[in-house]
Amino acid sequence: MKRAYYSNSILEFLSTDSNSILGELSLNHTNRSLEDLQKNAWVKQIEILKNQLIGIKGSIYFEFEIPRMGKRVDNIIIVDDCVFVVEFKVGDSSYLKHAEIQVIDYCLDLKNFHEGSHFVKLIPVLVATNASCGSYDIKDVIEHYCAAKCNKNGIGVVIEKFTQFSSNKIDVDIWENSIYKPTPTIIEVAQALYKGHQVKEISRHDADKINLTETSDYINKVIDDSKFNRKKSICFVTGVPGAGKTLAGLNVANERMKSDEEEHAVFLSGNGPLVDVLREALARDLVKTSKENGERVTKDNAKRRTNAFIQNIHHFRDEYLKHDIEPTEKVVVFDEAQRAWTKKQVASFMKRKKGIENFEMSEPEFLIDVMNRHKDWCTIVCLIGGGQEINTGEAGLEEWIRSFENNYKDWEVHYSNLIVDSSNYIKTKTQKEWLFINAVPVSELHLAVSIRSFRSEKLSEFVHELLDLNTNRAKQLFSEIKNDFPIYVTRNLEVAKNWLRKESKGSERIGLIASSGARRLRAIGVDVKNEISAPNWFLNDPEDIRSSSFLEDIATEFDIQGLEIDRTCLVWGANFYISGSQWNYQSFKGSKWMNINQEISKEYLKNTYRVLLTRARQGMVIFIPEGSGLDHTRPSHFYDGTYNYLKEIGIEELTALK
Repeated sequence: MKRAYYSNSILEFLSTDSNSILGELSLNHTNRSLEDLQKNAWVKQIEILKNQLIGIKGSIYFEFEIPRMGKRVDNIIIVDDCVFVVEFKVGDSSYLKHAEIQVIDYCLDLKNFHEGSHFVKLIPVLVATNASCGSYDIKDVIEHYCAAKCNKNGIGVVIEKFTQFSSNKIDVDIWENSIYKPTPTIIEVAQALYKGHQVKEISRHDADKINLTETSDYINKVIDDSKFNRKKSICFVTGVPGAGKTLAGLNVANERMKSDEEEHAVFLSGNGPLVDVLREALARDLVKTSKENGERVTKDNAKRRTNAFIQNIHHFRDEYLKHDIEPTEKVVVFDEAQRAWTKKQVASFMKRKKGIENFEMSEPEFLIDVMNRHKDWCTIVCLIGGGQEINTGEAGLEEWIRSFENNYKDWEVHYSNLIVDSSNYIKTKTQKEWLFINAVPVSELHLAVSIRSFRSEKLSEFVHELLDLNTNRAKQLFSEIKNDFPIYVTRNLEVAKNWLRKESKGSERIGLIASSGARRLRAIGVDVKNEISAPNWFLNDPEDIRSSSFLEDIATEFDIQGLEIDRTCLVWGANFYISGSQWNYQSFKGSKWMNINQEISKEYLKNTYRVLLTRARQGMVIFIPEGSGLDHTRPSHFYDGTYNYLKEIGIEELTALK
């Protein structure tokens, strides 16, 4: 796959006419609105590199694609055992921080997702052509804490510094043809899809493990068949935490927005923070890219354009509660469909908020009923996270199935075969039997491998065994993942924060997370009742006090479910702790803890910690406070058992020296 606009050996580059190189770059360039500006930059880069690379042997690339980021690196220069990733700032007389972060991000992306770059030296180089000579520490550059900085006359010196002790040479053919397996965040996915990228361009598609493309293809076949044969259908997509269910759903919604064919589609979620973050991210990105393309789009206009793509499920519900009409949308994707409300929860809400007495439908049944208003065809796609119901009144998958059993038997039901094989989805035997007889089981509708934590596909399995207190299996899995996905435990919050800051590179995000029920963390300065703005927490720069990376505001399971960041500190509360070889479940009322006795409430709390333990992409530290003999709400045994259990599994204690 050709990833660069121009590539050659340095020797051939030096001997090739500059206009010929420029012509090849222009031929592959697609953004016409910036053509003159870009051409001038290329002319300058070619001139500088022809001067600086004399006598150097290796390979050179112009405009090398980084698909996950939707960007292209100005230059990659391979010499001996080093890959120099070069960002030019033509005409700049200073080294801007955002440019340094950008080139470091390129290196991190290659290291994490480009197979040929996993074990080579990736050197970020920032060239401000008119600046004075920059200073940097060689070790920090190699470890990607900073970039090598130089002006237009210093590129050759940088290359010499990092290759003077080289002993091996990179096989350029192998490097160039290595598989690129990006694992984007859900924010990056939404931005890339909205810009018109295909899912296969921005996601992993290992043929033997990851079946995102197969899942999307199957759903599209169901939609096309429903449209052609004028029938109604539903697909239930399941998957382990972080397997890409939301990615698959966004992709289907994006592909089926065919307004010219009267085939409108929408991505709906009851997860308010997820909707807010994705909408804000799309709007910010549209403003930014429009500016880069020479257009002016205001933030308000950007929001109006992007908000139709992603909507809050409750607003959709309320719209069709008011108007008994066919929906505009023919294809509706319901994210986290297991969180739709039970009949009791909906009835209570309708009475309190809408003044409607005796509402007789659960949320799943009502949403199906809305789509059933279509006279010809429609398709619903339900994305189901097993074991992720975290709030009172969440119906789970069983309520969706019950609706089809009782009222919508003419619909065609397609479901992941894992639904009947796992107790995480359906617990009743009769429903499993109904599905077996009346629906179509499909392996392509289950996503079995977590791609959130690209460093360890076994993280979700480890978390499952940890929470089920299967100590031996948890030990085994931890021994397999710990080198790729570091997990530490500590009793010191500042130590945890320092580790997060030290490990963070480029624009990687870090943050504090905790259970919303961990109320007595307030005694140590962690207030889970303090509401955050999810868009600010996830999207703002690290210097902003509202940003996750500032490590001040804390996100709960409700803020972060369905989203992720690179590294987390999970602040463990006394609402869920080990004593006597079993989990104890508590909620804080008034001035004391109360035992949780209802099994469903226990399951919600356990799922809360499942969500929190699976939010990190690259590593986490678990902070467990020390108890207090002076505070009856924080005795030592509320914390020590959990701490000892994590240590028994093999999780190392983080010290100030780590």
